[in-house]
Amino acid sequence: MKETIAIQGAEGSNHHKVARDFYGNDIQLKECMSFDVLVDSLLDKTANLGVMALENTIAGSIIPNYALIDNNNLHIIGEEYLNIHHHLMCLGNQTIEDIKEVWSHPMALLQCKEFFKKHPHIKLVEDVDTAEVAKRISKENLKGIAAIAPKIAAEIFDLAIIEDEIQTIKDNSTRFVIVQTNEPAINEEVNKASLKFQLNHKRGSLAAILNVLSDCKMNLTKIQSLPVIEMPWKYSFFVDVTFEEYKEYEKAKAIIEIMAEEFKILGTYKNGRK
Repeated sequence: MKETIAIQGAEGSNHHKVARDFYGNDIQLKECMSFDVLVDSLLDKTANLGVMALENTIAGSIIPNYALIDNNNLHIIGEEYLNIHHHLMCLGNQTIEDIKEVWSHPMALLQCKEFFKKHPHIKLVEDVDTAEVAKRISKENLKGIAAIAPKIAAEIFDLAIIEDEIQTIKDNSTRFVIVQTNEPAINEEVNKASLKFQLNHKRGSLAAILNVLSDCKMNLTKIQSLPVIEMPWKYSFFVDVTFEEYKEYEKAKAIIEIMAEEFKILGTYKNGRK
């Protein structure tokens, strides 16, 4: 049976690429124009898996997505780090001189700003999604319009790439996570965990938790704080840790559960960093 995977954005997007990398081409996509809609599709069972971007090396953490995963009790079952490549694509038999407008997501336009300074005749137009624009250009046969989108979109919608790698910063990576509503069985390959906890607002409380992680041979790869709604100046902490021995991770969990408030495991999975 095909997996039904909810993605933010359209077919041909980076979220689609991650879904394909994890589960192959034989998947059923559910396109969602927002992360809220993506989560709703998991909750109402119209999709059984979801792909969500969580952080970017340029833009930083996508903080609302941490809250969506936490508040809706989703489980992280995997992750992928994807290098982001922006390509300029349009209908065939056109050059960049023929392009009057480029439509794309505001973040993609921002990340390619320096390239377009060399082509002042092109008007930049903000749109909802990179791949959705590519699809529209193909479907409606729009000449003189180009999209900034991943290479996968050009393949799917039969568009010509007229400029490769137009992003200003070449080393741009996004971390994506795979989420589902059901808690998965733990397998032997897991070596990373995402945890959430609250602490008493007193001196040294966070340092004490970090010492526990260190003593249990956990490698802290991420820490992110979010304010607790309706509790001014109180924060939740989201941390990612990697480990070599599962028994050390279990030991750390047991200690933190005693020390912290609202302790929760968001996911235990295989580290996506190669």
